[in-house]
Amino acid sequence: MREKLFGTDGLRGRVNEYPMVPEVALRLGLAVGRKFRGSGRRRVIIGKDTRLSGYVFESALTSGFCAEGMEVFLVGPMPTPAISFLTRNMRAELGVVISASHNPFSDNGIKFFDRDGFKLPDELENEIAELTLAEKPDWDLPDPERIGRAHRIVDARGRYIVYLKNTFPRAMNLTGMKIVLDCAHGAAYGVAPKVFEELGAEVVTIGVAPNGVNINDGCGSLHPEVVSAKVREVGADIGLALDGDADRLIVVDEQGRVLDGDQIMALCAQDMLERGELTGGLLVATVMSNMALEMFMKARGGRLLRTPVGDRYVVEAMRREGAVLGGEQSGHLIFMEHSTTGDGTLAALQLLRIMCQKNLPLSLLAHLLEPLPQVMVNVRVERKIPFDDLPEVERAVALVEAELRGRGRVLLRYSGTEHKARVMVEGEDRRQVEQYAQDIAELVGRCLRS
Repeated sequence: MREKLFGTDGLRGRVNEYPMVPEVALRLGLAVGRKFRGSGRRRVIIGKDTRLSGYVFESALTSGFCAEGMEVFLVGPMPTPAISFLTRNMRAELGVVISASHNPFSDNGIKFFDRDGFKLPDELENEIAELTLAEKPDWDLPDPERIGRAHRIVDARGRYIVYLKNTFPRAMNLTGMKIVLDCAHGAAYGVAPKVFEELGAEVVTIGVAPNGVNINDGCGSLHPEVVSAKVREVGADIGLALDGDADRLIVVDEQGRVLDGDQIMALCAQDMLERGELTGGLLVATVMSNMALEMFMKARGGRLLRTPVGDRYVVEAMRREGAVLGGEQSGHLIFMEHSTTGDGTLAALQLLRIMCQKNLPLSLLAHLLEPLPQVMVNVRVERKIPFDDLPEVERAVALVEAELRGRGRVLLRYSGTEHKARVMVEGEDRRQVEQYAQDIAELVGRCLRS
């Protein structure tokens, strides 16, 4: 049951289908309140993106927290990294984000931050899941006079805007720069444009008119072609595409070419290496990052440390290793000097700083690596058996990797939210890579559907 409640990034699923139903959200608020309330009144910050269903889960969670004696502070639509910041800034015990990130409006999710702004560890999530799903949970509800209250914070956006601007050099501004910004009709629509405008940029906005059902709909980081077209149309210096909760960033240069998270990490890692700020020469990324990024770091005397998929695992490795830069190919970028989680707007400011300091267009700065062809095939499965327990699949993978001769790799993993296995193959020859991926995917399907 725990697997059905928490995935790689909290709860997530289709609204009004388990687990994204009001009853589970209420019980989750009670369970988390039970774990975090302590001996006195503890604060919890709740933010959300612009989905219509946010009202449902905000109310249910608030009821659970208040019943358990916690003081709830509601900030409305705000980016995921803003809730991490506000949790730290307001000395709250807990931060909650109601969002399904890049998913369509019909989905929603719930994730948590601790008092230091970090996502909760798996062990604590498991304890919360057990209490939430218990047949006869011990809520240990307080006496009526100790029930909590709910408050609304009216200046949350302003606090976050000031925080973001303070991550940009005080002696620098963006005057004369034209930026195309796509907020995906999501959580950043009310803050990200103001950050760049107040720093002096001319901002051409897309996706800043949320109506509850248009989040990520043909816009945002999943559709960088929209920003690319607009950059070329208006002659912008850069295009920025955020996702629904604004914790990831996809970038477009002034020529309309799209840069993914790996290419952005390469630019930022090189900049930090040049300034002697990349601690230990270490960059942390997931198993999904292109092999070209690993080769890029090695060629510059640095190294790439890989983690399981999920920005939470990147952050955990960064904390353990003392790393200051990490991220995901999908556009989650973590600058530990400034933030404890991925922040698309903050990452954009770091890129703009480099452009200003180098006085060069992005097209001459960011195309530092040529990604190897990478093919992903999703396979519907009935069972999730460890791949080590499938000798036929193991032999096939070993054979392909031998043929790739160290200039490619095979990665097998299961989806954390769907009944799917993901087969990824990288190599120098796209046609060959596509055939390898298809062959292994067919074999995996036969083994796990029988």
